[in-house]
Amino acid sequence: MVRRNYAAAVLGGLMLVSSLAGCGGSGDSGSESGGDDKLVLGFSQVGAESGWRTANTKSIQESAKAAGIELKFSDAQGKQENQISAIRSFITQKVDVIAFSPVVVSGWDAVLKEAKDAGIPVILTDRAVDAQDTSLYESFIGSDFVEEGKKAGEWLAKEYEGKTEPVNIVELQGTTGSAPALDRQKGFADAIASNTNLKIVKSQTGDFKRADGKTVMETFLQSTPDIDVLYAHNDDMGLGAIEAIEAAGKKPGTDIKIITVDAVKDGMTALADGKINYIVECSPLLGPQLMELAKKVDAGETVEKRVLTKETTFTQEQAKTELPNRQY
Repeated sequence: MVRRNYAAAVLGGLMLVSSLAGCGGSGDSGSESGGDDKLVLGFSQVGAESGWRTANTKSIQESAKAAGIELKFSDAQGKQENQISAIRSFITQKVDVIAFSPVVVSGWDAVLKEAKDAGIPVILTDRAVDAQDTSLYESFIGSDFVEEGKKAGEWLAKEYEGKTEPVNIVELQGTTGSAPALDRQKGFADAIASNTNLKIVKSQTGDFKRADGKTVMETFLQSTPDIDVLYAHNDDMGLGAIEAIEAAGKKPGTDIKIITVDAVKDGMTALADGKINYIVECSPLLGPQLMELAKKVDAGETVEKRVLTKETTFTQEQAKTELPNRQY
């Protein structure tokens, strides 16, 4: 915005009108918002694979409106190629700031360099990338996924403290190659590594989806009848797994202890009901912080490279207390 307005002042009012008219694609555009100096943010979302993601999208949309920011929103439907196309479209439209939640960690260098060459700052939300050149993006706002996995593992280690009998753990991983799946797996494995009786006997992706969580858990139950613990990388997969566990005649939370990550309302309800034993929070409400960051980077201000969200953990009793106040 600051860059665009400066250039417009040099070129004159007529060029400003012309250039703004050229920014629009299909849908709402900067040229159709009254021609004012409203910040334009292009945001590419992973998709709508879970309750968490739906809440994240709502937070971003509502926060943009409250902040007076024009939001150009694109749903990648879980495909990296769709996100890259969306980012290139934002560059063509000359938005002021680009933000996106990467489907996977790798393969972003080229399009990020295109944004940098166009003078458009980029903010990563929720998920990180593995770009060696960190100047390709201004900041990353989101959770510490390794820490989330570590919290899950530490709870389990404490639960079986002093016990020596084998504990068979099955793991429902998130989307293959995604930052939360990789990091939650690592954090959990590191936390239980010193407990030789805690063993991950099966680990497979459920793609962060409830239906896939159910299907994979059905397979686990058939191939590994003696399962003591389920660790799911998000609530939705855990909730799907609960359906499979109940269908197999077992009691979730009792016959099989369940640990999940997210703390969305459905997950918290299952925790309060005793079907889940422990949840590590991962807040989707990143909208307000994202809008604040977007305004700062657009103004050329220096921002922190890593902005962490504040999160906690929940037991059954804590879930009962928190549920009435849950926003998502």
